[in-house]
Amino acid sequence: MGLYVETRVRTDMDTLWERTQDPARHQRWDLRFSEIDYLPRPAGEPQRFRYAVRVLPFLTVSGTGVSAGESAGADGRRVSVLRFASPHPLSLLEEGSGYWRYVPTPDGVRFLTGYDYRPRWGRFGAVADRWVCRPLMGWATAWSFDRLRLWCEYGVSPARSLVHAAGESAARLIAVAGAFAALTASGVGGAASWALPLAVSLALAGLLLLIPPLPRTPAARRCLRTPPGRPDGSAPRVPTATAPALLATLERP
Repeated sequence: MGLYVETRVRTDMDTLWERTQDPARHQRWDLRFSEIDYLPRPAGEPQRFRYAVRVLPFLTVSGTGVSAGESAGADGRRVSVLRFASPHPLSLLEEGSGYWRYVPTPDGVRFLTGYDYRPRWGRFGAVADRWVCRPLMGWATAWSFDRLRLWCEYGVSPARSLVHAAGESAARLIAVAGAFAALTASGVGGAASWALPLAVSLALAGLLLLIPPLPRTPAARRCLRTPPGRPDGSAPRVPTATAPALLATLERP
């Protein structure tokens, strides 16, 4: 199943295009990348690039890609496509492809992406991808799209929005830990029992997860995660009929 994320950004097309196509700006808001560097490009050729993702403080995986963009219609639509691959043996994502679409609306731009990739590591990789990596990639894409939206609409820098998210998450964790500590200290459930305080704390954690983040804090839940008109919730595989024709012109990196 491919990944799909969509948001609506109240900004002009040129601003959104610049903040998504310029690698220095792109890596500021996209949680999926630590570094993006364009390579020298001969005239008339697609843009090649290198990327890096810091998986752990001591582990960075890298890869290469090729991208191209164009205006796709008289109504001002634009599209950007890419293919990418990583030879790093610790990268679960072996190779993939995807696209961004920019659709003008009366109050801004409808910004959406569809992409898919092939995992490595055989059967283990397929299971790890289905239950861990793919849900995490979908969440990271949606969270990053909302982070970009806040930057474009309200001028909240990506660094500042990360501070907002970290602070809000810390406050919720402190509330849960405080509730557990208070209930345990009060002797609720018996002097030697921690089951009831733990159950109450977990219920509180679940309740806090349901509460939407503050308006200036990025939230993946604000983005559409399935294509309109697909009641089964399945996202299109890439490439498919929904992918731009430009994608077929790109060779593998």
